[in-house]
Amino acid sequence: MPRGDLFPEIGPFETGYLPLSDEHVMYWEQVGNPRGKPVLFLHGGPGAGAGAVHRRFFDPMIWRVIIFDQRGAGRSKPLGSLTANTTPNLVTDIETLRRFLGLERWLLFGGSWGSTLALAYAQAHPQAVAGAVLRGIFLGRAAEVEWFLHGMARVFPEAHASFLNFLPEAERGDLLGNYLRRLSDPNPLVHEPAARSWSLYEGSCSTLLPSFEAVSAFAQDRSAIGLARIEAHYFAHDLFLPEGGLLAHMQTLRGIPGEIVQGRYDMICPAQSAFELAAAWPAARLTLVPDAGHSALEPGVRTALIAALERCRHLI
Repeated sequence: MPRGDLFPEIGPFETGYLPLSDEHVMYWEQVGNPRGKPVLFLHGGPGAGAGAVHRRFFDPMIWRVIIFDQRGAGRSKPLGSLTANTTPNLVTDIETLRRFLGLERWLLFGGSWGSTLALAYAQAHPQAVAGAVLRGIFLGRAAEVEWFLHGMARVFPEAHASFLNFLPEAERGDLLGNYLRRLSDPNPLVHEPAARSWSLYEGSCSTLLPSFEAVSAFAQDRSAIGLARIEAHYFAHDLFLPEGGLLAHMQTLRGIPGEIVQGRYDMICPAQSAFELAAAWPAARLTLVPDAGHSALEPGVRTALIAALERCRHLI
């Protein structure tokens, strides 16, 4: 899909690997203006990793963009590791990165699982958060996971049938458990086909109109393994979120401004969650994109995200 309204391609001015706990090593990079306003990009999944296109949402003259790959994802090592891979671990990793870079406060920018992680981090460290731009809201509730695993069949029956029929008939009664078992198997002949099936399902449902580019990006083996294995792991453990979920702790964000961008026809993360988040967060503004699905790269979503970032310039 055309991306002419994004900023030009740009490389990082600094990259590195930051050792974490339990043998994890985090890849991180900085892009844009070294003296600019700090903004942290939080990728989706969990496990999807960040890519070069994500740098292009930010005006490089204004923003100092910090991008990192979460535990087990993308360029972080080891790829697909589930050891000590939980939401509290990721929140601690973000705070470790902030302190490593010597930043006092930053803006958060995340979509899908990135919105979940942004909220979890902001609730744990509100003093470090100047504001947040969130897209495709996912609150990690059981009903949202159930929708992903089964409910999307109502709208994408052919994609769901392929997802379901990848498993032998005897295993289809426990879709999540049997996918996770295969995805966790050390044998690539077992986990790679399962990862590809899971990722193709997600990619096929992520845009308003069919997008070969979106589906093929999800299907790449390296990104598929991190996404599918870690996503299934998190789904099987209620996303490792606190008692009562994220909405129960929104009072922590009472004074933090937010921008919520939501595609009306987002089938991965339906709009209901965005509306409920906006209702629980008086300092946030909700923008509903009428002709978009889940992907951040759909034209209306791209435009809305860049406009939201522009409105947040004054926060830092």
